[in-house]
Amino acid sequence: MNIALWILAGGILGWVGYAFLGYNADRAKMVPILIGAVGGFFGGKVIAPMFTAVAVPANFSMASLVFAAIVAAAFLAASNFVYNRWGV
Repeated sequence: MNIALWILAGGILGWVGYAFLGYNADRAKMVPILIGAVGGFFGGKVIAPMFTAVAVPANFSMASLVFAAIVAAAFLAASNFVYNRWGV
């Protein structure tokens, strides 16, 4: 349950970043959504256990969802910076 929510939160942040903030606007719409989803998964699976208690798979963890959203936003900002700076 948590993993699906992390990926969903990251994907939604990717879409919001594309639609409203213009992050990665020169790329296709799917790229920021995928970057956000990967960032959400990475934030919930790797970063959140470093700072909070490990999430039990059957239970919902709000802290891990917050970390997933923060890392997804950081991935989107970093990818936008890299694309604008070096065109990669």
